[in-house]
Amino acid sequence: MDRIHLQKIRPNLEKRAALWRAVREAFDHAGFLEVETDVRIPAPAPEEFIESICAEGEFLRASPEIAMKIMLASGYEKIYQIGRCFRAGEFGSRHRTEFTMLEYYAAGWDYKRLADFTAEFLREAAHRVCGSGKLLFRGQEIDMDAEPEWISVREAYQRYAPEDGDFDELMVTQIEPNLGKGRMTFLYDYPADRASLARLNKDGNAERWELYIAGLELANAFGELIDPVEQRKRFEATLAFRKEQGMHEYPMAEDFFEALEHGLPESSGSALGMDRLAMVFCNCNDIGDIRAE
Repeated sequence: MDRIHLQKIRPNLEKRAALWRAVREAFDHAGFLEVETDVRIPAPAPEEFIESICAEGEFLRASPEIAMKIMLASGYEKIYQIGRCFRAGEFGSRHRTEFTMLEYYAAGWDYKRLADFTAEFLREAAHRVCGSGKLLFRGQEIDMDAEPEWISVREAYQRYAPEDGDFDELMVTQIEPNLGKGRMTFLYDYPADRASLARLNKDGNAERWELYIAGLELANAFGELIDPVEQRKRFEATLAFRKEQGMHEYPMAEDFFEALEHGLPESSGSALGMDRLAMVFCNCNDIGDIRAE
């Protein structure tokens, strides 16, 4: 740690601590139970472009998702946790190998209700921590009190990237910079091949949204897939892709599938990057300015 840098960023660390308190108060007030699950796990949820860190025959979690869904299947209805997560090889102004995630799930809620709740607790946090619904970030005034923008993935590509191209490259270069201008934006209804752990709606789109402020992705949410057959099929396809790419080979998360077979309730869940949220609240462009590291 650099002592001079730590002295410089103390106001940001104090605001970060206030943000953590405000988030916890919002969830506690809404009847969510704060939980804590293991950081080292036997089998991660496989993802195509996220690599976990091996830890003595197990893995450091990239997300507490599997453990929290097992809790949902065990009868917990509204749960959240703020905890450390890990992703190998990630370092930059918006990324760290070790980072802090807020993950939350609600049984009986659809993904849009979860979005409304998310906007509300972020709005409350802005007033508690900053004394106003107006935040300055990346040279923009963000009105947290404004009605969030909702834009589908299809509409976003038609509006901002009408020419054909690679989906992921266009997302980064053309779509994301235009999201969250002046207010929160929910990008929703992803194509089926980007569903991940989300269920599909009647139109064949994934019940998934991502939240943006000033071009920065803050959260990723799903209307949760609860069909064990479809979920296993997706996991197997992703594990095969990872093997082809020479990535870590994961065992199948059988405890998760036992929970799915037992019965995961209709539910929605979200993962929100707390370090990035602190960047917004502190008007910082580098994650290193809101962490003691």
